[in-house]
Amino acid sequence: MALVLDFLNTVDLDLHTDVLDDPAGWQGWLATRALADDQHTRATRDGLRAAIGCRAAPPAPPATVHIELVAGIPTLVATTATGAVLAAATRLAVLGEWDRVKICPAGDCRWAFFDRSRNRSRTWCSMRVCGNREKARTWRERAKLA
Repeated sequence: MALVLDFLNTVDLDLHTDVLDDPAGWQGWLATRALADDQHTRATRDGLRAAIGCRAAPPAPPATVHIELVAGIPTLVATTATGAVLAAATRLAVLGEWDRVKICPAGDCRWAFFDRSRNRSRTWCSMRVCGNREKARTWRERAKLA
């Protein structure tokens, strides 16, 4: 789950940064995870973000993933960023937790987060920041109309 979220959050709309646009930053991101770069990285990230954000987008491109026995347990293994992220996303889907990966609806945030609520109803990445800001905005608009 952490790999999927880290990958989805390589773009930060609030700070106007994108790790994929920074060659040194992207190589550092890959190095800390012992992954190799591939040509489908941006398309994979954008496709996954669109899939969980409920927007239409091209699907993530295919990636090569192998099944290996690791300590006697069948495990999805990949060496590229695309393969590793798609393998991790597949694990979430198999566990029935893919729908817990969400994108914050705040227009200036759009941060990916994992919904740990019991009924899977969390909306905001942070109630203290994005949720509070949105509720205050809604209240001000209602107060103006009254």
